[in-house]
Amino acid sequence: MTQTIAQSFISDPRVAQAKALILESLAEHQERIVGVRPPDPELTVHYDEMLWEFGQMRGASLFFPYLGSGIGRGALVELADGSVKYDFISGIGVHHWGHSHPGMVEAALDAAIQDTVMQGNLQQTAESMSLARMILVAANSKGASVGHCFFTTSGVMANENALKIIFQKKSPADRLLAFDGCFAGRTLALSQVTDKPSFREGLPSSLAVDYVPFFDPKEPQRSTRIAVEHLKRQLDRYPGRHAGMIFELVLGEGGFYPGSQCFFVPLMETLQENGVAIMVDEIQTFGRTTELFAFQHFGLDKFVDVVTVGKSLQVCATLFTDEFNPEPGLLSQTFTGSTSSIFAARLILKGLTEEGFLGPQGRIAALSEHFVNRLKQIRSRRPDLVSGPFGIGAMIAFTPFDGDPARVKEFVHALFANGVISFYAGRDSSRVRFLVPVGAATPDDIDQVADIVEKTLCGSQCQRV
Repeated sequence: MTQTIAQSFISDPRVAQAKALILESLAEHQERIVGVRPPDPELTVHYDEMLWEFGQMRGASLFFPYLGSGIGRGALVELADGSVKYDFISGIGVHHWGHSHPGMVEAALDAAIQDTVMQGNLQQTAESMSLARMILVAANSKGASVGHCFFTTSGVMANENALKIIFQKKSPADRLLAFDGCFAGRTLALSQVTDKPSFREGLPSSLAVDYVPFFDPKEPQRSTRIAVEHLKRQLDRYPGRHAGMIFELVLGEGGFYPGSQCFFVPLMETLQENGVAIMVDEIQTFGRTTELFAFQHFGLDKFVDVVTVGKSLQVCATLFTDEFNPEPGLLSQTFTGSTSSIFAARLILKGLTEEGFLGPQGRIAALSEHFVNRLKQIRSRRPDLVSGPFGIGAMIAFTPFDGDPARVKEFVHALFANGVISFYAGRDSSRVRFLVPVGAATPDDIDQVADIVEKTLCGSQCQRV
């Protein structure tokens, strides 16, 4: 078969040799990254200067004093001050395969020798088509019927595109439904959906959103009944006005609260009966439950009209059924993703679906169980300091110090200083949250992190006494 010039270039033995040398060098240098390490005193002055300058340029200081050096080893990452930390927040869910994963590095090298850095609406490569096919096959593997995949560069843009698709299809409907405590993004439109008024302070109102109470695991039947009743009241109050409802199946920023199939099904049935589109926001949940998609984990395949994915996949996308295929001109972007992110996404998707990560006995479930058990052990020893753990799969949280927001934030920074990167979530009561890098983390990593968490908890308590 005749080869293209590109195929001939990619298969050139010199290219393979160059990649092999880089990966060999990477492995040798990674051997020096063996655990948490404090900053190098000789680097800290310059590091602090860089942090200050960057804060000035961006208009605000970074949340953590974090500037990566460019190398890591699985769940461990080196910073430019020479310190090494466990990254258990993964850039809020982005680094699902950890740091300097050899497969990811090789994918990036393959992308680096392509002809363009970015791909877009007019010009995409065969790898984009391959990735779209992989995503759709996986999304429909348990009964869903999403037939289309439109790539974009961020989760919030995937959600923006989803809203445009839904509003066009359901025109002239002009309202949305969402859950109390939801997070959908921070663009002008999505900040109206995100249930946090401080995120839209000073912004003009651009979208009408009505909220439905979320699932309460302490009262599952009652909370389901209340949610359905509330939904029906909103539909009756604004007949024909609701275009769609956004389902965040696990409240992320809200505190890692998962729902249940018995909760979601009656809501979705009610929406279908009233002709309201069902949108599932999988920006954070994709690749973190026992199934690739959370809607598959909860058995909601037959209900979904529009689905958004992002974060762990590296590429973000809006998936939709034939019924919601928009008119020409509605969706178009100069950038739909970098070539490196598309190559990396194929590696991650292949890994998640073919390497034993999914299912009740899969690697995600095993890592989750191990981490949850370690946090339960901490709670049993210090019930005065810890409640929980909470969450699902690779989305795990616990509440320290009765959830006082100021103390939780203080604890997260103390944890960072001690070598573990986490974050917080929740509204009235705060939780410490972790997004485990399932493609890199090991049970030993979890044990090391749990030990640091407990020491930091006790240290924080001692400082308060």
